[in-house]
Amino acid sequence: MKTQATRRLIVVALTTTAIGFSVPAFAAEADEQQAAQTAEATDSGDTGAIIVTARRRSETLQSTPVAITAVNTAMLESKAAVNIGDLQGAAPGLLITQQNSGAQAANISIRGLTYADIEKSQTPTVGVVVDGVTIGTNTGQLQDAFDVAQIEVLRGPQGTLFGANTIGGVINITRSKPTMEPGAKAEFSYGRWNTMSLKAIANYGDGDTWGVKAFYFHNETDGFYRNVTRNTNAGWSVGNTVGGSLLFKPAGSGFDAQLTVEHVSQKFDPVVSNLTNSTEVFCGFIPERECNRNNTTDLYTTFGDYAESTYNAPDATLEMNYDLGGVKLTSITGWRHSKEAQTQDFDGSSTDLYYVDRRQHYTQWSQELRAAGNLFDGFDYVVGGYFFSSKYDLTQWSRVFGFDSSTPPTKFDTAAQHVEGKTKSYAFFGDFNWAFAPGFRLSFGGRFSHDNKKLSNGFADGVLLDPDNLDLSKIALVGKGDASFNKFTPKVGIDWRPTPDLMVYASWSRGYRSGGFSPRAATAATASTPFQPETVDAYEVGVKLAAFDRKLELNVAGFVSDYKDMQQNLTVPGGPTGNQTITGNVPGGALIKGIEVDGTVRVTENFKLTGSIAVMDSHFRNFVTCGAYAGGAVATNDCGTGLVPFDYSKNRLIYAPDFTASLSAEYTLPTSFGDVSANVGWRHISPYDEQLSAASLTPTLNGDGEATRITVEGNDPRVRTTTQDLVDAALTFNFDFDNTKAYVRVFGRNLLNEKTTTHAFTVAGLWSFGMALEPRTYGATLGVKF
Repeated sequence: MKTQATRRLIVVALTTTAIGFSVPAFAAEADEQQAAQTAEATDSGDTGAIIVTARRRSETLQSTPVAITAVNTAMLESKAAVNIGDLQGAAPGLLITQQNSGAQAANISIRGLTYADIEKSQTPTVGVVVDGVTIGTNTGQLQDAFDVAQIEVLRGPQGTLFGANTIGGVINITRSKPTMEPGAKAEFSYGRWNTMSLKAIANYGDGDTWGVKAFYFHNETDGFYRNVTRNTNAGWSVGNTVGGSLLFKPAGSGFDAQLTVEHVSQKFDPVVSNLTNSTEVFCGFIPERECNRNNTTDLYTTFGDYAESTYNAPDATLEMNYDLGGVKLTSITGWRHSKEAQTQDFDGSSTDLYYVDRRQHYTQWSQELRAAGNLFDGFDYVVGGYFFSSKYDLTQWSRVFGFDSSTPPTKFDTAAQHVEGKTKSYAFFGDFNWAFAPGFRLSFGGRFSHDNKKLSNGFADGVLLDPDNLDLSKIALVGKGDASFNKFTPKVGIDWRPTPDLMVYASWSRGYRSGGFSPRAATAATASTPFQPETVDAYEVGVKLAAFDRKLELNVAGFVSDYKDMQQNLTVPGGPTGNQTITGNVPGGALIKGIEVDGTVRVTENFKLTGSIAVMDSHFRNFVTCGAYAGGAVATNDCGTGLVPFDYSKNRLIYAPDFTASLSAEYTLPTSFGDVSANVGWRHISPYDEQLSAASLTPTLNGDGEATRITVEGNDPRVRTTTQDLVDAALTFNFDFDNTKAYVRVFGRNLLNEKTTTHAFTVAGLWSFGMALEPRTYGATLGVKF
C-alpha cells in the first residue's frame, strides 16, 4: 500500500490537467447551391468544375494555387459516416482520430503538424472553421458529417485568410443554407453494436426573400469494447444536436443575413484500454492478466470502473453579406459555449489507482469583418480584421491509490486543481491576386496577429471543494501569468497557366501559433513564465492538370515545412517532487518534407475512380530537453541539480505517417426506378507514433559514472499504430417518385477488421493506456428527400 506522501507526490506529478495529453473540397450536398456556384464560374470557361471558397473567393478547384483535394460528399454518406473523422486517409497528409478524453475532441494532423491535447490553455494546430467561425479548442472539432454543403481542407499555413490557429492547415466546413422552399430530408441508420442514428432537416420559405431550416441529429451506440470486470459493453455514447437557421435576402438589395443557432449534447463512456507493462509501477498493483497486453486485439477487452462524460454546447453564428457591386462586405459573428463534466478511470485496470473527475466551462466570441472585390481588371483582393476572445475554468479532483471506487474523487481529493485562462486576440489580414502578365498570376498577402494570454493555476489547500458551490478562497495559488505576443506572417506565390487545363504554382508562407502559459506548472516562477510562439516556414510547388475534357484531373504537390521553436512538454527543476512538466520551446524544431498526388479518372459517365498518395519524411533537429535519470546525473549542468539533458532527436514526430494512399471506385447503374450505386474504397496508412515517449535510453557517462547526457532511442512501441488497410463498401438503391426521392443503403466499414490504437499514452513510468480503432462494422440506412 502506498503512503500518503507517495500518493501526494504522484498527484502533483500527474494532476496537471488530465495528465498532459500531450480534401479536399467536398462537393455540395445541396444540388441547388452547387449549381449556383458552378454558374458563377461559367464566364471563365470552367463549367462543371467543383467550386471552392476557402480562399474567400468562388474559384474552381483546378485554378486555386494551393493544395486542395476534391472528393464528393457521397463518399461520406456511402459509409454512413457519423463525423468528419471518416476523412482520415482519404486525402493526402490528413489524419483525424478521436480523443475520448474530451467531448467531440479530435487529434487532427495535416502534413505532420498536430496538437494532440484536449487542454484549452493552448490553441489547435489545425483550424476547424464551421460556417466561418473558428473552433478555438480541440474539444468540439469532431463535427457531424450530416447536413454539410462543402468541406474544404487546405494543407499548409493559411494565416492570410483565417484565424491565427492555422499553422498546419484548415478544415473549412460549410453547412447547407435554407433552400427557401418547402422540403425535407430524413434518414435512419442501424448497425452493429446496436448503433442507431436519426437525422432530419426541414426547410420552408417564400422562395425568394426568406427561408428557415430546422435540423435534428441523434446518434447512439452500445460501444465496441467489452468490460469483463463489469460484464457489459463499454464505449457507449448518446448524442443529440438540435438547431435552426434563418436566411433573409431582400430582393434586389444585395444584402443577405443568416442566423444559425444550435445545441449539442453528448453523454458517453470515456473508456480506456490498459497498456501497462511490467516495467511500470502500476503493474505491481493490478491482476497479472491485465499487464503486458498487446496494442491490437487486446484493446477491445477492458477492466476499468464505470465512468461518464456529459457535454452541453450551445452556439450561434450570424453571417451578413452586402454586395455593393464593386466590393462585397462580410461580417461573421460567432459565439460558442460548453459545459463539461467527466469522470474517467485513466489506469484502465480493475484496481482503483488513478480516477479523475473534471469539471470545466468554456466560452468564446469571435468577430470577422472583411471586404472582397477587384481593385482593377486582373487584380482582386480580400482584406479584413478578426477578433477572438475566450475564457475557461477547469477543476480536477483525482483519486490516486484510493483502492475504493465507492468514494467519489470530490470526496477524496483535498488538493483538487483549479485552472483559469483567458485569451484575447485580434488580427488584420490581406490576400491579393495580380494577373500581371498573360497566363501569370502573383499571389501575396500577410497577417498581423496580436494575442494576449492569461492563466492562473492553484490547488485546494487541504480541503474538499464542493463542485456545485466552488469556493475559490480555499484554493492556494501556485502562480499566474499575463503575456502578449505579436507576429507578422507573410505569404507569396506565383502560378502559371500555359493552357486552360494546366497550372504550375509555387509558394512560400509562414504559419504562427501563439505562446502562452503552462497549466501544469508547479512553481510561481514557471507558472508566470510564458512559452513563446512557434512558427513554420512552408515551401510548396505544385501542378494541377485537367485533361481529356476533364475526364482526368491530376494534382501533384511537393512541400518542405521548416518547424521552429516547436512547443513541447519539457521537464525542468522545481516543485514538490523536484521536477515539473511545463510547456517550452525546442529551438531546433523539425523538418518535414513530402510529395502528395491525388486525382480522379472518369472512366465512363457512370464509372469514376479517385485516388491519392502521400510520401512524407520528418525528423527533429536538436530536440534536447531536461529529465530525471534513475541512474544518477552530474551534480551541476544546464538542467539543474538531479536532472540531465535528454536528446529526443531520434524520435519520430507524432501523427506523421511516412506513407498514405487511397483508392475508391464508384459505379452507378441507371434503372427504371432510379439508379443503383456501388462504392468501394481502400485507405492505406503506414504506422505512426501517437506520443513523444521513450523506447529505451542510452546514457553518456563521465569518468565518475555519472550521466552527462541521455539519448532517447525512439518512441515507446506501444504508442505506435500498426499498418492500416481500411476497406469500406456500400450499395445504394435510389428511388425516384415524382417530387420525392428515397434511398436504401447497406454499408460496411473496416471490412478487413484492422485493430490498432487511435490514441495511446505512457505516463512517466507509472502506467500506459490507449483507445481503439472501430473494428469491422456494418449496417443499413433508409432515407427520403422531398
